[in-house]
Amino acid sequence: MAGAEFHKFSLSGGGENCVEVATNLPSLVAIRDSKDPSGPALTFSTSGWDTFADGVKFRMFDF
Repeated sequence: MAGAEFHKFSLSGGGENCVEVATNLPSLVAIRDSKDPSGPALTFSTSGWDTFADGVKFRMFDF
């Protein structure tokens, strides 16, 4: 994740339990837990991330 610039994901709602996202990587988006910045990060293709973010935005994952 060298060079990844993480920022809080705007749809995570703020507070202490946030998802941080790095969108500055070529063809990848990385996410991590804001409480564990040195921990593991998940990576997605940019199109996969866009699909996921739209799902969150439009509440497609609410039960």
